[in-house]
Amino acid sequence: MTKLSVNINKVATLRNARGGNVPNVVEFAKDAQRFGAQGITIHPRPDQRHITFKDVYDLKPVVITEYNIEGNPNPHFIKMVLDVKPTQVTLVPDADDAITSNAGWDTIRHKSFLLEVISEFKRNGIRTSVFVDPVISQIEGAKQIGTDRIELYTEAYAHQYALGNTFAIKPYTDCAVLANQLGLGVNAGHDLSLENIAYFKQNIPGLLEVSIGHALIAESLYLGVENVIQMYLNKLK
Repeated sequence: MTKLSVNINKVATLRNARGGNVPNVVEFAKDAQRFGAQGITIHPRPDQRHITFKDVYDLKPVVITEYNIEGNPNPHFIKMVLDVKPTQVTLVPDADDAITSNAGWDTIRHKSFLLEVISEFKRNGIRTSVFVDPVISQIEGAKQIGTDRIELYTEAYAHQYALGNTFAIKPYTDCAVLANQLGLGVNAGHDLSLENIAYFKQNIPGLLEVSIGHALIAESLYLGVENVIQMYLNKLK
């Protein structure tokens, strides 16, 4: 079964919009796991507009499933990850002012940098994943930098699927097949939803984990978070 890691950034966004501690990010993470989530994902950004640096540390003792920290590996991020030692770190090449992640790494161009960063995390017992576009050469490049896993950037798939173009899954399938052959684990995330997750899962061999936040939180406003998590788990079986 593919694991569901719930990205709780939007819970922090809602909290920060009002100030105070409602909704409580730590309690939400505990509840999400109690409802069946098999991981918690956060993406602390330099401006702390949703997940704060304090949240990163506060969540560590309550995440009893898998703790996945995403972000651009600048010096502060690297230090924070090494302090917390999550289950997994997912490297994302987003700009400081990006609204959301909008591209994968060029694993060939940034080979030396990524190799150095990944080596440091792995020396500290932290599983590594690299956010990549569904491009064969980038999967080959990912193998060369020593990452444990890749995370396929799924925005293009989600957009095309909504238009009725199911053929948009093909580059993702091809990349997953190659990753499996190269011994790389396959994760995926970005704009996955209840509408498109089942078809994605059916067509991606060896899909280990999906990280879903924006859609899951939005859907939960209508359906309730416990119900939504159970619905995802059923679709991922």
